[in-house]
Amino acid sequence: MNTATAEISTTHHPVVSTDRWLAERKLLLAREKEITRLRDQLARERRALPWVRIQKDYAFDTPEGRRTLAELFEGRRQLLVQHFMLGPGWTEGCPSCSYMADHLDGMQVHLMQRDVTLRVVSRAPLAEIERFRARMGWRFQWVSSHGSDFNRDFGVSFTQEEIASGKVRYNYVTQAFPAEEAPGISVFYKDDADQVFHTYSTYGRGVEVMMGTYDLLDLTPKGRDEHNPGHTMDWVRHHDRYETAAAGSCCASHP
Repeated sequence: MNTATAEISTTHHPVVSTDRWLAERKLLLAREKEITRLRDQLARERRALPWVRIQKDYAFDTPEGRRTLAELFEGRRQLLVQHFMLGPGWTEGCPSCSYMADHLDGMQVHLMQRDVTLRVVSRAPLAEIERFRARMGWRFQWVSSHGSDFNRDFGVSFTQEEIASGKVRYNYVTQAFPAEEAPGISVFYKDDADQVFHTYSTYGRGVEVMMGTYDLLDLTPKGRDEHNPGHTMDWVRHHDRYETAAAGSCCASHP
């Protein structure tokens, strides 16, 4: 298991007076505010996107029985779906998708207060989902799209032929992709007539919106501390497979 982290040294990093630090911090704050305003503008443009009415009768296996897409909303107007990489026959879910999912239980109650139902969807049969969910200790609702076109229609499942050809349609472009499942987030809206609309989907690095740990790491001197450009998340493990304390932790010697 790779728990190595980069060493931080003051040898080559500027160390200045408090006044100098404050002046530099205010310059950076101006840039941060620019990003905040741009993010707000992007959110407005995202909400202004046109919608697509869902025509197919998607159905999902849930612990409570078979449910349609409209029934997943559970009385709310908005449905937010994490497309979790767990295919039929997999012994465990994708570590990166699990890293995303580790953030969800705390968010769920707050999302419900804003008329949003959260669901995690995978193509594995429900029994395989439930087995892995129990191992990870998650409480959020996780349903199976097994036997439906849902994953393919929303761009997160591919055939072996597509993978072999290097022509997988993912993240709105045709590209090579190494696996039959991919991560994503999709958003839906339901009106008074129970019509369901697809309003938004994001893939690739867009799914980092569910990874609050990254936002906190970005505040620290070492940042994300990722050094493999081909697979930046190679450090991520299922949370039950990390060592109890990373190397160099001040608490490493304590029980």
